[in-house]
Amino acid sequence: MAKETLTITDNRTGKQYEIPVEEGGVIRAAALRDIKTSADDFGLMSYDPSFTNTASCRSRITYIDGDKGILRYRGYPIEELAEKSNYLEVAYLIVKGELPDRGHYAAWEGNIKTHTMIHENIKKFMEGFRYDAHPMGMLVSTIGALSTFYPEAAQITDLESRRLQTRRLIGKVPTLAAFAYRHTRGLPYVYPQNDLSYTGNFLSMLFRMAERDYQPNPVLEHALDVLFILHADHEQNCSANAMRSVGSSQVDPYSAVAAATAALYGPLHGGANEAVIRMLVEIGSPKNVPGFIKDVKAGKRRLMGFGHRVYKNYDPRAKIVKKIAYDVFKVTGLNPLIDISLELEKIALEDDYFVSRKLYPNVDFYTGVTYQAMGFPMTMFPVLFAIPRTSGWMAQWAEMVRDPEQKIARPRQVYVGEQTRRWTPLEQRPEPTMREDAVSDEI
Repeated sequence: MAKETLTITDNRTGKQYEIPVEEGGVIRAAALRDIKTSADDFGLMSYDPSFTNTASCRSRITYIDGDKGILRYRGYPIEELAEKSNYLEVAYLIVKGELPDRGHYAAWEGNIKTHTMIHENIKKFMEGFRYDAHPMGMLVSTIGALSTFYPEAAQITDLESRRLQTRRLIGKVPTLAAFAYRHTRGLPYVYPQNDLSYTGNFLSMLFRMAERDYQPNPVLEHALDVLFILHADHEQNCSANAMRSVGSSQVDPYSAVAAATAALYGPLHGGANEAVIRMLVEIGSPKNVPGFIKDVKAGKRRLMGFGHRVYKNYDPRAKIVKKIAYDVFKVTGLNPLIDISLELEKIALEDDYFVSRKLYPNVDFYTGVTYQAMGFPMTMFPVLFAIPRTSGWMAQWAEMVRDPEQKIARPRQVYVGEQTRRWTPLEQRPEPTMREDAVSDEI
């Protein structure tokens, strides 16, 4: 019978090492430390920039099979959840591990809505930003500021405290996001209206003007709810990794969520759908798509919204967003960029250059045109990502806190700098020359 081990021969010494293989294909990196050339040798390390093939944790939250285009939350296919659940129900599933029954859902919804209000001092804090401040920058700052209002959140090993902070964050982040939007528009803040749904309340805080009784369009409300479900979690991506890494220092969850939100701010993560919109605007017309594709293949342009670090198939979320986009267009009118999107997708999916490289549409490809049709400016796109991802971040954080194998995150490095050098007085030093690895191109 085959053994669940890996035998490594060190050709430097001729020694053999037998390393256990766990979980059907995982070896512990620490086992490499036993492979040494001498007693005082540090041992081998694996070198894996950007963690392309390194597992940093065990998780029960999200499963992805990128080759087959599968995404599941706690075992439930994303397609089924998007069709049959609402966001708060999915948030409960992600955080607690099971779908709620009627009684638990009512309690969960009530607990979230209890925490939609924010302290008035937070509102004053937000008013200190410039009129043209980026909403995501405001969101990062105000989430971090929440830690000063709830010092008990530092008790991260206390289960009830973790539950309370989770409810607070899921409840308050939409309010902070809506206030940031209103601030950029020079509009008065709209307070939560908790008789509405989670997404309906958010739309009210965003767009309510002089109405005495604001009622969101049910099609747009449902579309936003589905988009929130699709963005709730996505395994160990950049922002989830930031949440776990920062949280591993045992800091309060507000500070860790602020760090995760900052990671999401980047154009390679939460800002990717904005890059898609800019690309489509640059193309300008469906008739220009073939020329654009030609430039992409020649390395002159970048094709945004195609390909994914994990998915080597059609992103399952992209299929759902494409359908939702047309539901939205029935209410808002057709976004003219959709014709360019469809032509771009058609040509790319038929071209062997892209098919052979497994460059399929990802969730960002149709998300931007959908948000734009709903009236959101591009600066709000990453904010709309951060709101639903809060439940995923909190689930990732809580799992990390409870994991006995987790310690403070501290990856190794491969040092390639100078060896020991002698110090000389200032007046005796030669004129410095700029090194290739210098931080700046100026001295």
